[in-house]
Amino acid sequence: MDPGGIRAQRGTSTDAVTSLKAHVTGDLMDIVVDLDAGDGCRLYDLRDGTEYLDMTMFFSSATLGHGHPGLRHPDFELALVRAGRVKPSNPDFATAEQARFADTFKRVVGDPELPLMFFIDGGTLAVENALKVAFDWKTKVNARKGFAIRGSRVLHLERAFHGRSGYTLSLTNTDPSKIRDYPMFDWPRIPSPAVPPGDEWDDPELLAGERVALEAAEAALRRYGREIACFVFEPIQGEGGDRHLRPRFLRAMQDLCREHDVLTVADEVQTGALTGGAWAYRALGLEPDLVAFGKRMQVCGVMGGRRVLEVEDNAFREASRISSTWGGSLVDMVRATRILEIVESENLFEHSRQMGELLLGELRGLVAEFPSLVGQARGRGLMCAVSFHDPAKRDRALAVARDSYRTLFLPSGPDSLRCRPPLSVRPEEIVDAVAALRKTLGDLV
Repeated sequence: MDPGGIRAQRGTSTDAVTSLKAHVTGDLMDIVVDLDAGDGCRLYDLRDGTEYLDMTMFFSSATLGHGHPGLRHPDFELALVRAGRVKPSNPDFATAEQARFADTFKRVVGDPELPLMFFIDGGTLAVENALKVAFDWKTKVNARKGFAIRGSRVLHLERAFHGRSGYTLSLTNTDPSKIRDYPMFDWPRIPSPAVPPGDEWDDPELLAGERVALEAAEAALRRYGREIACFVFEPIQGEGGDRHLRPRFLRAMQDLCREHDVLTVADEVQTGALTGGAWAYRALGLEPDLVAFGKRMQVCGVMGGRRVLEVEDNAFREASRISSTWGGSLVDMVRATRILEIVESENLFEHSRQMGELLLGELRGLVAEFPSLVGQARGRGLMCAVSFHDPAKRDRALAVARDSYRTLFLPSGPDSLRCRPPLSVRPEEIVDAVAALRKTLGDLV
């Protein structure tokens, strides 16, 4: 854009927040993002150049932060423009760009045991199509075993967030305002025995709360039998409050599901590419049949395999069983391809693991310094959080950090504050962000 165009853009940005709030639903901060001036975790307000240290990354979807040089290369920008001139229906019309994205995805973050892929816009729709695959699979398995029963129920956890539309409304149970008064299915819900990583994390036996949850799952399977198609879970419940589930419990659920012809669905829309590797389920030693993804992957969708492949005409393979007009955005695929190439070439998963250790250490120091305000520093990779003893002070801390120290954090659950830095985050950015949070807590004291 020419300098005159940039000046015009700055001028028209002055009332952007007010204009959007008047007509568009949202929870807008009083910031107009400058898409040209970002640098790492530094975000700038287009109106006046105010600098913010951003630990939100657009709810974790800015995989490489703001202004990564690899995303400013002329060839990449030309590829974006080329893909942006049209909006092809990707399920029906092949392009070299989609093929390159699929190949890059398989190479960088793919799983040989989950070779089937489906792309779509939105994490909610990724989860919904994973459920549709499971419904289809269970009904066909039932029929082949002589049972005229539809697989039509989903076993799920308390404190879960899987989306806000269609089937996922029946699974989401965090903030009541997100689902209140909408019609939903009465699907079986079991306790969520989250355990912050610590002394009990590596206990080889099931903990008391985990046994209760497993018994509730067994009771649901006895009650509904072959109607239950799948068990869906988040390896770490982000919206629910950054609640960590132990691999021992999730493996027990996995075994139970296999025993009862129930598929396991890992919802990694939030955790994908955030927990120190490509997928949290790998770090936890799990073997899901379906994985829903989005956010940091840029393109949302489902990977499938394992027991899904036992049914030859599964929903991935039966024509038009699952589909959409667009099958994801081609522009998103071009951007995702470039991001994945950078993640691979710069070894950013290992880097993010190391930076996650630094961030968690800094947060633990903060908890030791302000035990009357915060506790439970926890994290896996860059998915880190602390809890406030008083939820109202958490809300106040978010505002003080933003307004007084120009640092952006996100809420998590009823009482937690979460950090979601990019894979390329630098050590000094982590230190600066925690320093701002330290000053914030000092103000609250």
